[in-house]
Amino acid sequence: GELAAIVAAAQSASTSSNLQVWSVIAVRDRERKGRLAALAGNQAFIAQAPLFLVWIADLGRVQRLAERAGAHLGAVDYLETTLVGFVDTALAAQNAAVAAESLGLGTVFVGAVRNRPEEVAAELGLPPHTVAAFGLAVGAPDPTEQADVKPRLPQQAVLHRERYDVTADAHIPTYDARLAAYNARFGLDGNWSDRALARLAGPESMAGRHRLREILERLGLPSR
Repeated sequence: GELAAIVAAAQSASTSSNLQVWSVIAVRDRERKGRLAALAGNQAFIAQAPLFLVWIADLGRVQRLAERAGAHLGAVDYLETTLVGFVDTALAAQNAAVAAESLGLGTVFVGAVRNRPEEVAAELGLPPHTVAAFGLAVGAPDPTEQADVKPRLPQQAVLHRERYDVTADAHIPTYDARLAAYNARFGLDGNWSDRALARLAGPESMAGRHRLREILERLGLPSR
């Protein structure tokens, strides 16, 4: 019942042109979760969670619709349509996360399913023109975990009025100090600036995702 409610909330999310170009795979099997955890950077909590939702940017459904109708879908090969698939998927998944938390559950988004998307596609039996966008681990929060809400950038850094104002970056040093203090409470190093620059340093920092364009093409999403 909880899963049905979570997916119903996901289906209530906004969707571009009502295309609904997403799907979600609910994984409960312990061995499959273990294999997915290994593919997603060996993150143990994926295997431990009772439910792992894998969110799929799914252009396969409309492709199959076209095949049955004898129609040609030239627009699905373009980057815009691939972006629509990922945006629709993200909107649906965020609704799902909020719904799960309203039921007293905890969630963790997992972008690392994009580390090895072809292996994930094989594990989940994905048809052509689909790709796993990210995962969402769902379970009961540990009552002994003392994690707080991670601080975000000040609103003054992200809210611009009428036109973009680059001087809003002046708020970043204050945030760096605040996040560094938060991280230190949980045994983590670094502030936001250091961690953002390290995460985006180059292909070596992308855990294999620098090959995503060529992999998307092999999966039937040329995104030209």
